[in-house]
Amino acid sequence: MILGMDTFTFIHVALSLIAIAAGVIVFVGFIANASWPGLTAVFLLTTVLTSVTGFGFAFTSLLPSHIVGIISLVILAIALYALYGANLRGAWRWVYVVTASTALYLNVFVLIVQLFLKVPALHALAPTMGDPPFIASQTAALVAFVVLGCLAVRNFHPGGGVTAPARRAV
Repeated sequence: MILGMDTFTFIHVALSLIAIAAGVIVFVGFIANASWPGLTAVFLLTTVLTSVTGFGFAFTSLLPSHIVGIISLVILAIALYALYGANLRGAWRWVYVVTASTALYLNVFVLIVQLFLKVPALHALAPTMGDPPFIASQTAALVAFVVLGCLAVRNFHPGGGVTAPARRAV
């Protein structure tokens, strides 16, 4: 047990927190038209691993968390292709920004859910997940991501920002 969690849960949570921290920096980079390829790779890898490890918990039926995980993995596949397959050419640049930002938002969405489920003070404020504090938190996160995402799409343009590694001719 690590911090009251079994090893698998601890690894899943650690991956998620690393993904969110790296993702926030990458997201700010989109807005500033800055490039952090190494951190981008960390963000994408840990976000994929977070979604994949989410399916490792015991379950008997399809849960909302599984649906979020499936959506996240599809979005991440598109983001990975846009960055490493299409090298951000043409429309793939904004597709990458939108999909990477959406993957980060989904991680933050799940973080908020988990905080309200696991932190006693927050759970007391919103025991049913339909209470105003929970709805306000999720709404604020969504609005922030939409507004900042629009800025990111507008600002992340050729000549700056993340670029995929060049492919070598064989």
